[in-house]
Amino acid sequence: MDPSSRPKLFDFHGVSMTNIFTDNWENIQNFQARPDDILIATYPKAGTTWISQILDMLYFGQESPERLTSLPIYERVPFLEMTIPNLVSGKDQADNLPTTPRLIKTHFPVQFVPKSFWEQNCRIIYVARNAKDNLVSFYHFARMNKAQPEAGDWNSFFQRFLEGKMVFGSWYEHVNGWWKKKQTYSKIHYMLYENMIEDTGREIDKLCNFIGLSPSAEVKEMVRSGVQFDNMKKNKMANYSTLPIMDFKVSPFMRKGKVGDWKNYFTVAQNEAFDEDYKRKMKDSPLQFRFEF
Repeated sequence: MDPSSRPKLFDFHGVSMTNIFTDNWENIQNFQARPDDILIATYPKAGTTWISQILDMLYFGQESPERLTSLPIYERVPFLEMTIPNLVSGKDQADNLPTTPRLIKTHFPVQFVPKSFWEQNCRIIYVARNAKDNLVSFYHFARMNKAQPEAGDWNSFFQRFLEGKMVFGSWYEHVNGWWKKKQTYSKIHYMLYENMIEDTGREIDKLCNFIGLSPSAEVKEMVRSGVQFDNMKKNKMANYSTLPIMDFKVSPFMRKGKVGDWKNYFTVAQNEAFDEDYKRKMKDSPLQFRFEF
């Protein structure tokens, strides 16, 4: 697929988007959520698939384990706003999910979420990842995913990230917008990617607490070990290798899953520029991220 056929960014209600996520806008905004739906919300490349797999295993891993080996994650947890011509839309997939609860994922900034999720008082799980690692991961993702705008070289991608010229907009506005919403809407469980890496079991416990599940120690251990990065990376039903728009010759969808990989990419000058910009944009935010362990 040549770069010219890749989607182009444009400003959509103040957020950089591509037509893949805006073409079906009215239908998506009119999505009818149910009270027991669970929405998984993240900025791209912040652990979406990880949390999706954990929730799917917690809810359905016991009663229908064959799901995990026969259905790719993007069918088990549809991507609500995804609309690619000639493929089923995420909204249609979500409408037709046979499971209870329905697990649905979105990368929308908080102001784009269909209002029925709030009206139905749905539980929402938000995962945020430190901006430097998120940027590096997004860069590799944009290189290999043909449904993303052309990545360009590292330096220009770095610059665009600072300017918020990414699909789904600015990282800063995304993580802070969702955090702010959590202050007035109690059914948001806000997770940090770095905490998940540090102690997956502990974070699964907190998640279970939030969704009201009390799995046995064995089930929790099965989930914890099943979602370790290397297991997920090898798992064809979780690693997106069955999706033709992902070019694994360029990069795997799941690359490293580490904290601190940004140090292999940022120059000293970039790091200084980033830190300065970060301090300015995050000065009023209570969110504290760890950039290394």
